[in-house]
Amino acid sequence: MPTVLYFYGWSFFYSNEGNEPIHIHAEKGDIDCKYWINEADFTIKLATAFNMSSDKINEVADIIYENLQLIKNAWHNYFKP
Repeated sequence: MPTVLYFYGWSFFYSNEGNEPIHIHAEKGDIDCKYWINEADFTIKLATAFNMSSDKINEVADIIYENLQLIKNAWHNYFKP
């Protein structure tokens, strides 16, 4: 699982989950989540969340938006066809 970004204690990484579209996982201690990334309209959507408050969900979403281009580039470089 390649790590893309460490930010405020969060680790952002990918995992190979078959044919899933672009997404990013984030974890910090016993908290974790996964967000789908829609490249066409630059939106993200929470896919899964464990042990997360709404504040943490928003914190991760903000970090993803701030680093969206980095995340997308890393995904495409890692999962080149």
